[in-house]
Amino acid sequence: MKQNFDPRRNHAETEQKIGYIPRKKATQADYDRIGFMSGLEVHQQLKTKEKLFCHCPAGIFQKADDFDAELVRHMRPTLSELGEYDGTALMEFRTRKNIVYRIKNKTACTYDVDDTPPFPLNREALSQAIDISLLTKLKVVGEVHITRKQYLDGSIPTGFQRTAIIGIEGEIQLKHKKVRIIQLSLEEDSCREVSDIGHVRIYRTDRLGMPLIETVTYPDFKNPDEVKEGADYIRFLNRSTGKVRSGIGSTRADVNVSCTGGTRIEIKGVAHTAWMPELTHNECFRQWALLAVKDMLVKRVTNPGEWKISSREVKSKDFKLENLGVPKDSMVKVYIVNLPKFMGILSHFTQPGRMFADDLSDRLKVIACIEKPNMVHSEMFEDVVGEKAWVKIRSMLGSKEDDAQLIFWGPEDDIKTALETIEERCKLAFSGVPNETRKSFEDGTTIFERVLPGADRMYPDTDSAPIPLDDDAIAEARQRLPVLVSERYHQLAEWEVPEGIHTYLFKNNLVPLIERVQDELKIPARFTASLLAHTLKHLQGQYPGLPDFTYEKVFDLLKFLSGRKLDLAIARKMLFHLYQHPKMDFDSILVTLAFKEIPKDEILGKIPYLVKKYKEIRTSSDDSAGIRWVMGNLSRIAMGNISLSELSKTIKL
Repeated sequence: MKQNFDPRRNHAETEQKIGYIPRKKATQADYDRIGFMSGLEVHQQLKTKEKLFCHCPAGIFQKADDFDAELVRHMRPTLSELGEYDGTALMEFRTRKNIVYRIKNKTACTYDVDDTPPFPLNREALSQAIDISLLTKLKVVGEVHITRKQYLDGSIPTGFQRTAIIGIEGEIQLKHKKVRIIQLSLEEDSCREVSDIGHVRIYRTDRLGMPLIETVTYPDFKNPDEVKEGADYIRFLNRSTGKVRSGIGSTRADVNVSCTGGTRIEIKGVAHTAWMPELTHNECFRQWALLAVKDMLVKRVTNPGEWKISSREVKSKDFKLENLGVPKDSMVKVYIVNLPKFMGILSHFTQPGRMFADDLSDRLKVIACIEKPNMVHSEMFEDVVGEKAWVKIRSMLGSKEDDAQLIFWGPEDDIKTALETIEERCKLAFSGVPNETRKSFEDGTTIFERVLPGADRMYPDTDSAPIPLDDDAIAEARQRLPVLVSERYHQLAEWEVPEGIHTYLFKNNLVPLIERVQDELKIPARFTASLLAHTLKHLQGQYPGLPDFTYEKVFDLLKFLSGRKLDLAIARKMLFHLYQHPKMDFDSILVTLAFKEIPKDEILGKIPYLVKKYKEIRTSSDDSAGIRWVMGNLSRIAMGNISLSELSKTIKL
């Protein structure tokens, strides 16, 4: 290794070299410079009574340790109809995973474990998928064909997911642009992962088979904020139908990202749209960094096809392995590896807080199933091995000046796969950005999850007949569509509802309720929006919700106040009790609040006496202090009987 090589400095210099900019400082010009491009695949569970291809109930969830039986399977790849294997399937097969399914009799049946052919497609789910396709201005297909999509990670016991395209070529209207939609598909949901440790991956099957729609966009998003806006729009559009589920896990998105010279990377299962800007920003620059790594390597290595690693096993007598975090296990083997011409690559910046070497460690965990920590290397910021040991390692490997080295460990049965994985990932660096899917984290970084699936994993489902779609039924569906989300945005603007509360209103599909209150009760939309997005949202954050409380209760409350001609300000206090005791009638809530109906004139008649009393005790020349003093004395009896703003204007000192 060259003298005075500093991994920290190298990391910082490579970060600067690729022109990485924190997202909050990035401009559109920065994204144009690196060719930011992104598209979405938004998955949304449908609110049906049964699952998609059987009669098991949908929407009943179990705890991780609540199951009636366990079933163990091993996944094997199969040839596509073109006689080819999918790369993801081959990668998963190399992991030699034992897939364990925890089954609850109430939520699963023999179809789920592939012991029974599928029932006919759930027509309730199909109808809902058609409605949402029309809202997205998609062309609904004339005949639904069900296909199989291979999933060898074990998330579906059959090894494939049944899916069907419902609509193609549509669009959504964002604030400043239109985004094209490729298609909307109806498919069955996968299992929920409980754990993934070593060679054992555990799933629970309660979610398996639930109807799910997938909305796929073209890569029309040109910056990270547009990605979030698009995901929110699709999410709000789906919820506007009232036919989709809400809650944790009901909406998930895969985000596709690339840069100029890079490739499509799929960030899987992003559960929160708020994560998307940071994730897509960092992914685009990660690809830009890998392209810089490629440029460095092709200058150093004249024939990348002949590049290969060298390795050898080492024993505890050679080094103090306990200092490296190597488990004290006789079955664990330790290997040293030489990476020719890779000096400076391992510490090369890829993402905030991460370097190229992290990708090797991630793949050892995913593909070779060696739990972390699983390696150390010659370009770590903190040298836990010691320079004297590295000198010995370089001598044992016959390393040259520009080589890098690493030490990894794992069970004997996993060593061969680990060595193949290290060499494979390093060889991919000569090509730039590997095709892969990545797992997301809240801090905006990602890690390797699996090889990106290809088209070879799709083939027809021979168990399911095509389903013709009747033109009259589709025409009827058009008549029951809700108002478009883009039009709702304009409505909220016309009602002067603050933009900061739009997300809450759309997320909970509350704009139709606000409109109904305004149309039927003549209560200003701005007031209802504030009551919902401020008072109710606060209550939801402070107290657990009860099944008897629905948003319809808010309409009933406002109707009660309007009918009794009570001032609406008392609605905020009443909602506090109604949310916690939804079966309580409104008159009882008023009693709880010690409310007494007092004529407005009687309240106003108390003002002269209070003004006189204040003048006797006043210590300030500021009249506003006096108004506040009078208001404080009248507010308890005024609440619900007279508008506080009207009362305030009546007080004259």
